[in-house]
Amino acid sequence: MTKLLNRPLKAFALFSMLILLISVPVYVLVIDYIWVSELDENNWLTLQHTKEKLKSRDFTADEIEKINQIWGELQPGVSITKIDESNTLQDSVYEVIRNNVYDEEDGEDRFRGLKSHLVINDQSYQINIETNVEESDETLLAVAVVTFLFFVLLIIGFIFLNRRIAAKSWKPFYQTLQSLQSFDLAIDKRIVLEETNIYEFRELNQALTRLVEGNVRAFQQQKSFTENASHELQTPIALLKSRLDLLLQQRGVTPEISDMISSVEAPLSRLSRINKNLLLLAKVENNQYQESEHVSMYSCLENSLALFEDYVAGKKLKVESSFDRAMMIDAHPFLLETLVNNLLSNAIRHTPIGGSIALTTGNGQLIVTNSGAAPLAADSLFKRFSAVSNEVVGSGLGLAIVQEIASKYNWSVEYSFREQHTFSVVF
Repeated sequence: MTKLLNRPLKAFALFSMLILLISVPVYVLVIDYIWVSELDENNWLTLQHTKEKLKSRDFTADEIEKINQIWGELQPGVSITKIDESNTLQDSVYEVIRNNVYDEEDGEDRFRGLKSHLVINDQSYQINIETNVEESDETLLAVAVVTFLFFVLLIIGFIFLNRRIAAKSWKPFYQTLQSLQSFDLAIDKRIVLEETNIYEFRELNQALTRLVEGNVRAFQQQKSFTENASHELQTPIALLKSRLDLLLQQRGVTPEISDMISSVEAPLSRLSRINKNLLLLAKVENNQYQESEHVSMYSCLENSLALFEDYVAGKKLKVESSFDRAMMIDAHPFLLETLVNNLLSNAIRHTPIGGSIALTTGNGQLIVTNSGAAPLAADSLFKRFSAVSNEVVGSGLGLAIVQEIASKYNWSVEYSFREQHTFSVVF
């Protein structure tokens, strides 16, 4: 995965390389043009100077021939030769490639020449001035090497500047990201984002602050409503249960009425459990259990097994246990007891009659396994009011409470199924 900060650097590097590659032949053409223009000008000045010197004196034909020989020996390419008047030439520039006797390694060289006409003692002469031109391939190689070196320097500069600018410019973004990563909606704490003078990040922080504060208010209102509603429902539910008990104890209650009252008690009991669980969830979310103690895991499990002894016996379950008696957990006793009770209750509920349950502690873990034929709905297992199984109906809050308690203490809860259900809590 590529970081956003590195994307402009790659684009700049590719664009720079493209521009520099295009610039190499352009540089070569420009240099060659300048070089040829300078040589033409130099040849022209040399020609004018030579003509003036040759016209300043009356050279004989033998002297002209001797001068030509001397030029041929001292400066190949410069010559003055006798021509017929009928072959009088106009001044012209030419380019020729021939062997350079002074540069045997390169073989043939490129020469830029100027051809002109001169009359000495009524005799026409052709005078040639040639100058060696720098080879295009050598110029191309030199420009390419220099361009490559500058490209390397450019990339190093881009990387250095990109890191410095990015580290300074993106600092507010990473501060905001860190604040959001550490923010927990369940904790009643206002999010504080760092001030920045970068317009885009300031707008982002303002939008995030409004969004988070709105969600915090909605979450707090939801928690307050749940707690208040659950608290207010406790009294009428208890009143209804007591009135139903009194009604059952009345004389003259027919079996039909007794069955109807009993059928009402079951959903009323479930309603009571749901209400108590919702109230417990609200209290955990509101951090009303802040005190922690050094709690013995062994004692907590023994109490839970004793609490569910009748349920275990009723389903004829086989319970195996392997406890680390020295295992101690730092937590609120009621919350740790609730977590263990809910896991054990869930195991009993999803174990077929005559099945088996195993409880194991050690190495900072609690593992609860129970026999079962099919896996539970792992995706929605710890969600509130989710149906983890079509066969067993519960309040839908037991495992959600387990998850909430584990989150409060930064414990991890995992579920797996391999011929049996396994819940593990790592403290």
